[in-house]
Amino acid sequence: MALSRNVLGMFTIVAAAAGLPWAALAQTVQTPYPVVFVTQMPVPADFTTITSVFGNHRGDLSSAARGGDVWIRYGDGTLKNLTAAAGLSAAGLQGASAISVRDPSPSWDASKIVFSAVVGAPSKRYEVKTYVWQLYEMRGLGQGDTPVVTKVANQPTAFNNISPVYGSDDRIIFTSDRPRNGEMHLYPQLDEYEEAATVTGIWSLDPTSGDLALLNHTPSGAFSPTIDSFGRVIFTRWDHLQRDQQADSDAEAERTGDYSYGTFNYSDETAAAQRLNDRSEVFPEPRADTPTLSGLRFNQFFPWMLHQDGSAEETLNHIGRHELAGYGAQSFLDDKNLVYGFSATLTKARLLNDAMLQIREDPTQPGTFFGTSAPEFGTHAAGQIIKMNGAPTDNPDSMGVTYVTATATASPSDDGGAAAPGHTGLYREPVPLSSGQLIAVHTAETRADKNTGDTAAPGSRYAFRLMLLQADTGGVFKASTALTPGISKSISFWDPDTLVSYNGPLWELNPVELKPRVRPAKTVHTALQVPEAQVFAEEGVDVQQFRDWLKSNDLAVAVSRNVTLRDKADKQQPYQLRVRGGVSAVPKTGKVYDVSHMQFFQGDQVRGIGGTAQPRAGRRVLAQLMHDPKAANAFTGVPSAVAIAPDGSMAALVPARRAMTWQMTNQLAPVVRERYWLSFQPGEVRVCASCHGINQKSQTGVGEPQNPPEGLRQLLRQWKEGRTVSSDDRVFNWAEAKFPDQLLPKSPTSQLTQGLRYRFYSATNEYLGVKDGRVLYFKPGSMPAPTDVGSLTQYLNPALGEGF
Repeated sequence: MALSRNVLGMFTIVAAAAGLPWAALAQTVQTPYPVVFVTQMPVPADFTTITSVFGNHRGDLSSAARGGDVWIRYGDGTLKNLTAAAGLSAAGLQGASAISVRDPSPSWDASKIVFSAVVGAPSKRYEVKTYVWQLYEMRGLGQGDTPVVTKVANQPTAFNNISPVYGSDDRIIFTSDRPRNGEMHLYPQLDEYEEAATVTGIWSLDPTSGDLALLNHTPSGAFSPTIDSFGRVIFTRWDHLQRDQQADSDAEAERTGDYSYGTFNYSDETAAAQRLNDRSEVFPEPRADTPTLSGLRFNQFFPWMLHQDGSAEETLNHIGRHELAGYGAQSFLDDKNLVYGFSATLTKARLLNDAMLQIREDPTQPGTFFGTSAPEFGTHAAGQIIKMNGAPTDNPDSMGVTYVTATATASPSDDGGAAAPGHTGLYREPVPLSSGQLIAVHTAETRADKNTGDTAAPGSRYAFRLMLLQADTGGVFKASTALTPGISKSISFWDPDTLVSYNGPLWELNPVELKPRVRPAKTVHTALQVPEAQVFAEEGVDVQQFRDWLKSNDLAVAVSRNVTLRDKADKQQPYQLRVRGGVSAVPKTGKVYDVSHMQFFQGDQVRGIGGTAQPRAGRRVLAQLMHDPKAANAFTGVPSAVAIAPDGSMAALVPARRAMTWQMTNQLAPVVRERYWLSFQPGEVRVCASCHGINQKSQTGVGEPQNPPEGLRQLLRQWKEGRTVSSDDRVFNWAEAKFPDQLLPKSPTSQLTQGLRYRFYSATNEYLGVKDGRVLYFKPGSMPAPTDVGSLTQYLNPALGEGF
């Protein structure tokens, strides 16, 4: 006799909970270890919902429908509903104890998992409550065990905590929308694209002590962290460091009278900040082209890495847009040496959507990572499966993207049209197993999703199922055999005025292999390299003492050895760079750019939306001139900047645990702009040998610079003097700014001999010194002896008046 759909749905739940052998219902796929996954009622909307590319952390019922479960599939194909066996799940009307679950991740010995769950739904119509994702652990995963679920202690309880993994020391590393500094008036942080709520970054929690640390501050979000076999935190980061498109629209609306988003600036980040009738921005360049400058628009979801203490954040192995992205515009349109596109590396396969999502390492090939390249809307972060090599020893020049499924699967097919040849559906969450098998979530649908029902009875085109993937004769992988016979459930809930009902197959998501793994050493801030260690030693500064001081002041130091050297493939921003009177890197004829300063910007949540009268909750991050008072560097004529030393080096104090970015300038004029946000940990001394980092060779054909950075020497000397810039150095800095074509190169390190403090300007053969309160000037060959040009006070007063 045929079972009704409702009865079959209930049978599915009961049978699985009892551990009955479902392998008889479908072809059995044998796996060496169990696979844990979750089920989810289909949510056809794909903007900031549970399966979206971004903004997928929200716990409301429209974003994360209730009724899902944590399941385990044992190696012989037997299924078990773990949350049902733990007494935490039920079919039918979802009320106060309803759950939705996501992101299971095993401990190193595979004895437990950590996952996220949101608990509760309205018990009656019109009931409005706030629901947030929280972290839980589950033990008792064996076939004959009764699972036990406990809530993770000491986590942020008022915020959405998702995507947890165990660190090497059993801290829990996860993403959260907790504000960077915990202040509720900044909640939620709004992304840089749609000004939708986003997670603030990756966090690390010791559940026993309650120690909570922000590992990185990401203005638009970080997703799906994992710990690789080398101990690195590997994750996807959304990079969208461009000006606010809603503000640009509002500026146009003022002219046309069209709809306005109501963007505005707050005067600062405080709760009492004024709401200003102003939406100005200072960095980066505008989104629209000018006659000489390309507008900056980009949107990337690239693989990133950091240490488990949050230090050393950068793209995976410092791989760049030139190796991964599909295109890139030259920054200056009037420089023939700059080009559109990445011609030097176009022979490589690219990320077809500028995205690598849901990254997982291949346990059989350490340092090889699988992921999904998917469009940002319409497919629930499903698209093409790809892989990339990225072991710590892999140079970006030797890293590359390999297409695992057909290129046609990177995009949905058009409604009403035939699918592209070779399109085998859409894939997400690839999991390479220890047996060498590859499984993934798959839907045979090739079009973008839409609601095939209505609000009260939603339906989805997509039937996400766990599938074994196998290669065809051409080596292209496609879905082969289902790992389950399908799991159905009858669910209803209030949202909050509509009774939403669903009875049918659930999505199968978030698979992970439950296998004991070797626990890697915890990655932490590493020892200084030889050039920087040499400077510390020569200046007599104890590295640990300096780091302790930085940590106590919530500061870090950014160091570069020679900013004029740029990677050979980077032809989108100026690379013919010169420090006047100092080092230069000019491999071609054509335009040469002088650089004098590195100017820093900090990410402040000061952009509001919704109008100044009744703004929406939360704020967007804007780049603002660095103004953290603890990160005060010596003023050398450009606000929030440090001077570039004659050897091309620089060093600057920067605030920790806050998104930072920067640009090279020629005095006040921007030359090379950073395209990404980076954050630093307290006590970190971050060294980038050059900018943009050199893979193997620079534009001039040389490798990574190894000079002991004079910029670092100058910073350490200032630190030894109590961070007080001496009156002599203030006058030297002021004089260098007053005489731009003399005293070259700028900012040489001051010397002291026999009571004379002086600077020697080698390019112009000049000396400027101070002794016994008198300022001395000397130019050998042009005068017989140093000339007394006046008292120190005579020059110090105007220098102080101008901020030096």
